[in-house]
Amino acid sequence: MSSKYRPNTIDAAEITPKEMYLSRRNFIRSTGLLAGSMVLGACVPAIKNESSPETLTPAASSGLTDELGDPANTLYEITHYNNYYEFTTDKDGVAGLAKDFQTSPWSVEVSGFVSKPGSYTVEDLVSKFKPEERIYRLRCVEAWSMVIPWIGFPISRLLEEVGPTSEAKFVRFETVMRPDEMPGLSDYSYPWPYQEGLRLDEAMNDLAIFATGLYGGTLPAQNGGGIRVVVPWKYGFKSIKAINKIEFVADRPETMWNTIAPREYGFYSNVNPNVDHPRWSQATERRIGETGRRKTLMFNGYEEEVADLYEGMDLTVSY
Repeated sequence: MSSKYRPNTIDAAEITPKEMYLSRRNFIRSTGLLAGSMVLGACVPAIKNESSPETLTPAASSGLTDELGDPANTLYEITHYNNYYEFTTDKDGVAGLAKDFQTSPWSVEVSGFVSKPGSYTVEDLVSKFKPEERIYRLRCVEAWSMVIPWIGFPISRLLEEVGPTSEAKFVRFETVMRPDEMPGLSDYSYPWPYQEGLRLDEAMNDLAIFATGLYGGTLPAQNGGGIRVVVPWKYGFKSIKAINKIEFVADRPETMWNTIAPREYGFYSNVNPNVDHPRWSQATERRIGETGRRKTLMFNGYEEEVADLYEGMDLTVSY
């Protein structure tokens, strides 16, 4: 099985007016978000008034689609419907509370069983690893979904740079804690800081990325800026936001939602329509912006690229 990302094969120059297509590429290059070639390009949806979703250009008209042909959600939907408990449990309220969260400059501390520990700035990572556009489906454990055009680079590139030692079996990620900017941290019923983890071979899969932007721009605070993990075959809570620590460890790390409710939120949490959440079905999902429901795909539609990671495992137990 191949672990490589399967980009949409449509040439963006064919679905977007050429002057808009070239303008967008020049914009991304000038901001340092993309020094190499794009996996897929198209015009960024226009925003006349960010507070009013009715003024947004429909995402479908932008030509941005995932490899299955499903259109990307609008920029407004992506930036105004967010799970981010460090700010609030209200999805519609995150954007307002995160508006003053400082996402630049940003650095990440790398430690543990690794040859090159140290602090790495996002600016240096972007310059070195030349992010590209990855249009991925996001499937929330709450049974809703989106299609999001991320800008990022494979986690494997950083791993190859820092050199995990033979003792490293897992990668642990930790979210920054800034109580003055993140009012949700005052809720001590949650075991802050937010922590997540991946098995080393999962982190090395080409689909797993560090995202530094979306929709051709920088990564908004409410979406995990300055830098976040995106693991598209897992439920969304595994894609930890605003990371400032990466640790290579020998044993499976504790993760926040698995600590709170291990029966409901397993360590692996791969998207599996055949295994229901204890309180609701996972067989279908609600795509934000659509009416009705659609069938949930095994591994969120990325089975060909990732199923071999779990050969021999009971996926009903590894939920």
